[in-house]
Amino acid sequence: MKLNRRIFMGTGIAAAATLAAPMVHADGHAKPRVVVVGGGAGGATAARYIAKDSKGAIDVVLIEPSRMYYTCFFSNLYLGGIKTIDDLGHSYGTIAAEGVNVVHDWAVGVDRDAKTVALAGGGSVPYDKLILSPGIDFVEGAVAGWDLSSQNAMPHAYKGGSQTELLKAQLAAMPQGGTFAMVAPPNPYRCPPGPYERVSMVAHFLKANNPTAKIIVADPKPKFSKMALFQEGWADHYEGMIDWIGEDFGGGDVVVDPNAMTLSIDGEVTKVDVCNVIPAMKAGRIAELAGVTDGNWAPVNAADMSSKADADIYVLGDSSQQGDMPKSGFSANSQAKVCANAVRGALTGSKVFPAKFSNTCWSLIDTDNGVKVGATYEATDEKISKVDGFISATGESAELRKATYEESEGWYAGITADMFG
Repeated sequence: MKLNRRIFMGTGIAAAATLAAPMVHADGHAKPRVVVVGGGAGGATAARYIAKDSKGAIDVVLIEPSRMYYTCFFSNLYLGGIKTIDDLGHSYGTIAAEGVNVVHDWAVGVDRDAKTVALAGGGSVPYDKLILSPGIDFVEGAVAGWDLSSQNAMPHAYKGGSQTELLKAQLAAMPQGGTFAMVAPPNPYRCPPGPYERVSMVAHFLKANNPTAKIIVADPKPKFSKMALFQEGWADHYEGMIDWIGEDFGGGDVVVDPNAMTLSIDGEVTKVDVCNVIPAMKAGRIAELAGVTDGNWAPVNAADMSSKADADIYVLGDSSQQGDMPKSGFSANSQAKVCANAVRGALTGSKVFPAKFSNTCWSLIDTDNGVKVGATYEATDEKISKVDGFISATGESAELRKATYEESEGWYAGITADMFG
């Protein structure tokens, strides 16, 4: 039996009685409870696997404000006109039918001593183990002139759903020959190739609908994920349309004005028609409220994704600081399975297998022109450590690029089924 400081409250007689009594879990029930905050690739997967594999031995509660989850991964294909918004939407009905108690509310606080999660709608939910998978929030003041009150004028579209729809509507409303601008984020951030796939898909849409339009990318980094692959694709498919301005050319010295719709790069001001601002990122707010972040991200133990600040809290996906894995939907799903196995073992005594992780990030450059990067990982005492990796090569055949894109479609179908049933 794992003891904590609350067991020995009261008299010595009471303490002895506690030790002799059957274990009482969250909310006074004999059955242990796991509370999961965040219903994305990490949270939904963890909740579903714990409920399924424990066969009713664990009470699983999933707290997620949205009734429909819209994936951020593949949202660029919606911007490019290849997917519809409905293609990205998934409900929690099957998860609920499988035994997960889905609570549609905001988690607004964590009391680590009382082991409860406070809800915006009132009341709280007690837990034995808490899994946090809230995705990302943005660093205040990361882009001069922009804050969350500016997201309607200059959307970030880095959380799936309404922001993605807004950016698509702005893209479609651009005047002929207009300018689309992106402010790319600094490392680390969600989905390393994501901004550059977005540039590709925006160019794909504009080439078909607004062929004289221009794209400006202001980037604080000197290089980015799959850089050679994207630049090859841009030259082949969108020649003259995309102007990427990296750190060496002032891409990190950016000021935006959402009212005037201007972008200043290294002091040079440009009027733009659409501006996609993707600020610096940090762990979702609830991780900060729980006191398990270092100010930006939540450090975790590689073997089970448990927080280094609290052994009864686990942090998955984008919010975690875990080592070599990129922040991606694939990574979160992989981490969730390791975490689910560890949590189930801790609460029921079932077998816990050694942690193994994997990730692949696909990107679409143009119709049937898919590229990928990926790796396998293992848990060490220090971090999740990369074992080996792979990346698409420049100059690949059209047949191979098409096969890579079709592989990504199969992965999307598989991971969303794994998440939502």
